[in-house]
Amino acid sequence: MAKIQMKTPLVEMDGDEMTRILWQMIKDKLILPFVDLKTEYYDLGLLHRNETKDQVTVDAANATKKYGVAVKCATITPNQQRMEEYPQLTEMWKSPNGTIRSILDGTVFRAPITIDAIKPVVKNWKKPITIARHAYGDVYKSVDMRTEQPGVCTMTFKGENGEEKTLTVQKTDGPTVWQGQHNKDKSIRSFAKSCFQYAIDTKQDLWFSTKDTIAKVYDGEFKKIFEEEFENYKAKFEELGITYFYTLIDDAVARVIRSEGGYIWACKNYDGDVMSDMVSTAFGSLAMMTSVLVAPDGTTEYEAAHGTVTKHYYRHLKGEKTSTNSMATIFAWSGALKKRGERDQLPELIAFGEKLEQACYDTLNDGIMTKDLVGLVEPGFKATATDSEGFLDAIAERLAKKLA
Repeated sequence: MAKIQMKTPLVEMDGDEMTRILWQMIKDKLILPFVDLKTEYYDLGLLHRNETKDQVTVDAANATKKYGVAVKCATITPNQQRMEEYPQLTEMWKSPNGTIRSILDGTVFRAPITIDAIKPVVKNWKKPITIARHAYGDVYKSVDMRTEQPGVCTMTFKGENGEEKTLTVQKTDGPTVWQGQHNKDKSIRSFAKSCFQYAIDTKQDLWFSTKDTIAKVYDGEFKKIFEEEFENYKAKFEELGITYFYTLIDDAVARVIRSEGGYIWACKNYDGDVMSDMVSTAFGSLAMMTSVLVAPDGTTEYEAAHGTVTKHYYRHLKGEKTSTNSMATIFAWSGALKKRGERDQLPELIAFGEKLEQACYDTLNDGIMTKDLVGLVEPGFKATATDSEGFLDAIAERLAKKLA
């Protein structure tokens, strides 16, 4: 069979640990045999980020703006434990996802990958819940410090035109930790527009939640901008019979648990990080979740939004077999290839992405799964645990038949 041709490269961002191993296996088994793959490659592995002083992350984000579509592997964001684990590190580098999102702006949409054999832990959930996560600012662009002495901390803004504002953060009587964070009206407005447009495109209700009763100015700005932007989409929402409403984050959590699903839940950056993990796990597994960053100009970055599966990586280094779920990483590739096909008007590439996803579903529905899923299947469904490579081989076999 002649390989499917591409016109424009994808931006390919490699990652760390076990997901890096799976990344290459997915390319070798599921993509390269069928697609004449064109990518502009960036190594976002932790040690290479360290060697380039994180410039490679900035370069990858700028390349994504240039080419319009990217696919990203899971990466390490180092903490103190990782600094000890990787003594070569010269700095506790910031989250590469945070860096990329701050350059691209936009919104991260995350939705669970569901199959009939695995029912959600929340028994009344009947439809997937999509998390729309703001991709800029908050704790991911924050600064923090520790002080030892009693004293007063203030926050001051100095405007370019001479305006100056100062407020007291806190007077403290001893050792204290501090954090300052920000967001921009422009980014919040892009977030709102993306959410309303995505709701229209997918014909789903949109919920938005913050805590404006406590962060009256900060979260209040999010609420105000969403209300302003909704006026531009209100007529279309009414035409489609879908709704938008705002509520506090704690009320939203209670509503979500009581709901049947089937809507978009828009959250601020950190809220969305936490709630997307909660939703995906309740539907089955962190590895069973799609994640795509959509920028205001239509630029898209697809990623595996879970960790680098460190424990499996160390077992792999010992030569042991692992049973690592690669679904989220596969769907990052399939999503990016479909989007590249759409932008370049390549129906064969779009069809390949769709068939790759269907081959994944067929494999799971045939009862061939990784260990994290086998224990979650409904009584009576026969499931067999396979190792990481065996799972990909089973998908490759079904994909080849679909493409024959």
